[in-house]
Amino acid sequence: MAEQAEHYQLSPEESIKSLASAAKGLGGKEASSRLEKYGKNEIKEGKKISPFKILLNQFTSPVVYILIAALVISGILREIIDSVVIASILVINGVFGFVQEFRAERAIEALKKLESLKANVLRDGKIVQIDAVMLVPGDVILLDTGDRVPADSRVIEINELKTQEAILTGESNPVSKTIGAIKKEKISVSEQENMVFSGTSVVSGKAKAIVIATGMNSQIGKIAGLIQKIEREETPLQKKVKKLGKSIGILVIAIAVIVFLAGFLRGDDPLEMLLVGVSLAVAAIPEGLVVVMTIALALGTQRMVKRNALMRKLAAVETIGSTTIICADKTGTITKNEMTVRKIYTNGKIVEVTGRGYELRGEFREDGKSIGADAKDLKIILTIGALNNNSTLDNMIGDPTELALLVSAEKANLKRGALEKSAPRTDEVMFTSERKMMTTVHKISGTSAKDFRENRIAYTKGATEMVLALCDRIYEGGAGGKGKVRKITQEDHKKIHELNEKLASEALRVLAFAFKPLANTAKRKDYERDLIFVGLQAMIDPPREEVKAAIETCKNAGIEVKMITGDH
Repeated sequence: MAEQAEHYQLSPEESIKSLASAAKGLGGKEASSRLEKYGKNEIKEGKKISPFKILLNQFTSPVVYILIAALVISGILREIIDSVVIASILVINGVFGFVQEFRAERAIEALKKLESLKANVLRDGKIVQIDAVMLVPGDVILLDTGDRVPADSRVIEINELKTQEAILTGESNPVSKTIGAIKKEKISVSEQENMVFSGTSVVSGKAKAIVIATGMNSQIGKIAGLIQKIEREETPLQKKVKKLGKSIGILVIAIAVIVFLAGFLRGDDPLEMLLVGVSLAVAAIPEGLVVVMTIALALGTQRMVKRNALMRKLAAVETIGSTTIICADKTGTITKNEMTVRKIYTNGKIVEVTGRGYELRGEFREDGKSIGADAKDLKIILTIGALNNNSTLDNMIGDPTELALLVSAEKANLKRGALEKSAPRTDEVMFTSERKMMTTVHKISGTSAKDFRENRIAYTKGATEMVLALCDRIYEGGAGGKGKVRKITQEDHKKIHELNEKLASEALRVLAFAFKPLANTAKRKDYERDLIFVGLQAMIDPPREEVKAAIETCKNAGIEVKMITGDH
């Protein structure tokens, strides 16, 4: 079987052959055989900790060792009250710690069981749905918009597939997938455009892919394996307690020795002085320290739970308090991982759009003043963005860029469902990485048709340089909301390109929008000729609202915040 790193270099047919599979998938018996050979498609955890081990861990502190020694000595000396007090302290400490950590372990286990991923797979040439953990190398899976990729796979059939790979690469923009072999060696995950990876999601399109790696052999599995190899270090609190335990141990032994020697040199009974020395040593032990620490940590754990932070170990609460530097991933942590339209350029003006992420609340501002969305030129660019779109706000499924366009239209009360009723789609020229644009054709009727003699219209969106090159006219608003179309000039081209560069320099992703009324005799080749330029929409993945306050809080606490990103 070929190594995983080589599959992007193979053609679909070669990849299928190397996995001893077929385009119609594996047979049931062969799949069962491979399941025994490769194991389940799941991330293997480190050795699970038993309840007994959790309980035992509560008695591994040096201070606890001293208390146990004190308990034994008190018992030998028949100091009943001291023995009962020390035993009670040890029991309370053990029970408190055990209950907190046992609950945390069970809560984590429950969270893991909440999601049971399913996969559509070809078995004996038929499409069946199985638990993703049962997938094996050589299985042929079917992917659709909204699916989560269940295993690392080589794409063998494709229909405009785009995936969100932020979980692996940190890049929020969807990745367009291809089917051809990539004749390069040692390329990164982000460059393997004919592969899909476990844990990533399909934002648009469909595909058929052959599984090449499952479980710990997948990219996400390898990352998990590296994490599991990290040796656990003692927390700052554990180090301090160990140091304190040693100090207390040395102190009580020194007390016992000094008292014994003093009495012995004075001529007292050696046995009696030994008992006195040991008794003083036991009395010097701060029995309540362990319980106080455990209760304090338990209360801290409960406070963290109320803030939706589950602490696996009690000592971790104090460790968080000792933090000096926080390294945070940008995409999805500092930012919302939700593209948001920030600026719209149309009719020679820039309109700012408020709101964050996929929230439908927001308004349009020009020169700092709120404006309505009733202006004809603004409505047209928002309508194009909503109709030239294959995503849906239901469950937020699709390309983040297209979701952002739907949200900006909704802020103007332009709902896609209502728009599609008056302008149903009749054709589509799909986006490709080569064309860098997409065109949809709509039949217009009713009020939508009053502005045009034709009853069909083409809407185009895409990269500014690609769309603008196909435009020979430009749309401008007029008095009373009446728009007009004029010939586009070189000065217009220069102005639009400069603005595009300026917006891009502000870390905004820019798309251009155009349209064209179509004659009844127009062919597909005519859809993207002699377009009418409308404007630009610029968007960004915005920071979360709470990030600014959180960073300020960290700074006030003396904690540095570092952002980790793959951006240039």
